[in-house]
Amino acid sequence: MSDRIYNVLFLCTGNSARSVIAESILRKDGAERFRSFSAGSTPKGAVHPLALRVLEEADYPIDGMHSKSWLEFAGPDAPAMDFVFTVCDNAAGEACPVWPGHPTTAHWGIEDPAAVEGSEIEKLAAFATAFRYLKNRIGAFINLSFGGIDKVSLSTRLREIGRAEGATNPTVKAG
Repeated sequence: MSDRIYNVLFLCTGNSARSVIAESILRKDGAERFRSFSAGSTPKGAVHPLALRVLEEADYPIDGMHSKSWLEFAGPDAPAMDFVFTVCDNAAGEACPVWPGHPTTAHWGIEDPAAVEGSEIEKLAAFATAFRYLKNRIGAFINLSFGGIDKVSLSTRLREIGRAEGATNPTVKAG
C-alpha cells in the first residue's frame, strides 16, 4: 500500500451542508489515505445546524468546520488537490477556478437538504439521507485501488460513483 496522502476538495455553492458533510465523512473514514476539504462558490458564512447535528449524531468530526470560499484553494499557497468533487448541480455548472495540480474531477450531485421545507423531522430526514448518499459514494471512492488504474479509467469510475443512488443530474460534468 502506498504512503501517499491524497488531497480531496468537495465543492458546493453555499458550503453549508453537502460539501461539509462530505468533508467530515472523508476526514474520518479515509483518515489514513486522504486529507479532506470543502468550499463553496458563494459560501453562506455558516454551516447549517442540521448538518452539524447529523454528523455529530453519527460520530463524525465537526471541529473546525466552517463555510469558506473555493478561492482559498485556488491560490499559490493552497494545497494541491488530487481530486475535486462537486456535490451540487449549481457548483458543477459554474466556471471553477483553475486548480493547482490539475486534479481529477467528478460530479456527485445530490439534493440539497437545506432546501427541504416541512417539519423539523422532515428536514432532519433530508440531512440524514444526504449523509447516507455521501457516505456510500465516499466509501466506494476510498476503496478504489489507485495504484494500478490509469487516469481515464479512474475518471470513469469516479463518474460512475456520482451516478449512484440519489444522484440529481448524472450527466453534469464537474467544473
